Amino acid sequence: MAVALPVADAAQVRRYARTLVRRHPRALAAALGLHALGAAAGLVAPRLLGDLVEGISRGTSRVTVDRIALLIAGFVLVQAVLVRFAHLASARLGERVLAELREEFVDRVLALPLATVERAGTGDLLTRTSRDVSALSRTVRLAVPETLIAIVTAGFIIGALLLVGPLLAVPCLIAVPVLWAGTRWYLRRAPAGYLRENAAYSDITDGISEAVEGSRTTEALRQQARRRARTDADIRRSYAAERYTLYLRTIFFPVAEIGYVVPVVATLIFGGWFYLKGWVSLGQVTAATLYVQQLVDPVDRLLSWLDELQVGGASMARLLGVAEPGTAAAPARASAPPAAACAPPAAAVVGAGGGSGDRERQLVARDVRYAYRAGRDVLHGVTLAPEPGEKLAMVGPSGAGKSTLGRLLAGVHAPGSGSVTVAGRRLDTLPLAELRSHVALVTQEHHVFIGTLRENVAMVRPAATEADVRAALAAVAALDWADALPNGLDTMVGSGGHPLSPAQAQQLALARLVLADPHTLVLDEATSLIDPRAARALERSLAAVLEGRTVIAIAHRLFSAHDADRVAVVEDGQITELGSHDELVAADGSYAALWRSWHGPTPAG
Repeated sequence: MAVALPVADAAQVRRYARTLVRRHPRALAAALGLHALGAAAGLVAPRLLGDLVEGISRGTSRVTVDRIALLIAGFVLVQAVLVRFAHLASARLGERVLAELREEFVDRVLALPLATVERAGTGDLLTRTSRDVSALSRTVRLAVPETLIAIVTAGFIIGALLLVGPLLAVPCLIAVPVLWAGTRWYLRRAPAGYLRENAAYSDITDGISEAVEGSRTTEALRQQARRRARTDADIRRSYAAERYTLYLRTIFFPVAEIGYVVPVVATLIFGGWFYLKGWVSLGQVTAATLYVQQLVDPVDRLLSWLDELQVGGASMARLLGVAEPGTAAAPARASAPPAAACAPPAAAVVGAGGGSGDRERQLVARDVRYAYRAGRDVLHGVTLAPEPGEKLAMVGPSGAGKSTLGRLLAGVHAPGSGSVTVAGRRLDTLPLAELRSHVALVTQEHHVFIGTLRENVAMVRPAATEADVRAALAAVAALDWADALPNGLDTMVGSGGHPLSPAQAQQLALARLVLADPHTLVLDEATSLIDPRAARALERSLAAVLEGRTVIAIAHRLFSAHDADRVAVVEDGQITELGSHDELVAADGSYAALWRSWHGPTPAG
């Protein structure tokens, strides 16, 4: 069962938000300043109208209505211009912050150990990279600027209201308990509700992804009903989570609406009474009522975007939790590569001689055990020491533990007990860059990135020359079809680009491997998607290039074992046979039975 990636707590989210704000003090100050000026310009009209009413009521107005109308129109125009530039400044700041968030999230995702991604499953990570990023994008670009605007505007309106007459601000206090109680009730429940909603959506994505990828296995094992039941259960949980957040909104929003209406009504009623008592003038009542009415808009925006801020806060917590230090999702290796890791080590050069340099390249597994679930080992005390430069094939039935052992030898997983070392150093303690300069893993899975064919190959060594890229493609018999593409190596591939067949995509992955130049390779059925005849030709040309390297090949096609220096037979999480092809055939054990079933009886003599 997938283990969900962690989620950052509220304190971590607030701390990160403060860090983002401190990165752009000038831009933030400029945006807030423009909004403040716009808000101030918008406060002139109610005051002018109040003065006009006061002057008319006393019969002492010397300013014509036309002149007041022109003044109001002028200030409205000034406000419009200021608000326009304020929104532009806020949008620029929001996009800059959002770009930083996305870049940092990508860095976090790429730093995740492969084992962590495999344990979490694709659904959770896909939801965080799509739905959560989208929700946070809306929060950063819209909710945060609008909230700041609302706070600044509300502050200026309250200040103007107090200047008109502090007594007329008292009726507004009636709404404070209503809004405070409603908001407090909502904020105590909303964050957890939105986190559950996002987590439930991750479960749906994970379940559907598994159903699509494993559709053939599901049909073969007649597990359709079980998959449907899993999907139905995920949908029910998601429905319940979304219904809960909807329930919160149906309570909070009507309470907020009541809080908007009460101050306006109270100001009119109490203001009229104050006027009759002679405590305030009619112009003050008019201006105060208009200010209170004007206050409804920023308060409404503040509370409306508060809901969006809760969604964005939940999404940010999930994004920050991807690589939170001290959790299972945090990178387990040292982040700073050693100086020697910037280029392949001298011992990894093809054709390097023997001696002590070979010993420094030797990969050794000693008494390793591994379990995906506690108490259920899939490897049972395996010891294996491929000789430097040796080609070792691992064969055995499906589910025997070949791929798991390959991942331990490649440093993807750390053994539960025992050790896997290179030159006497444990793989699980090496920085990732140094690890990959020693050993690399190529699996049945592969990916073609958006970009040119050259960029797809050279991504493992950006400084590679044209000749290096062409040599790597030629090594895996891919240069002919690469040159035949519309623009040769400059042809765009990946999503939306020139399509590549599964075999071509696998050859591209192997070309990256050749260019990366590690001294030890773990091939986990790396040629399984290529036509058998093409796969054999590819492995022959690859073998010539990889002469002098240690190659550990995991495959069901036994021609790999026939060409290997030694063969390890893996059964039930243990190595049951180890030797050359001829030795194991002569021993007439499990390997010999596999060979006969695949190749046919060996002719006598």
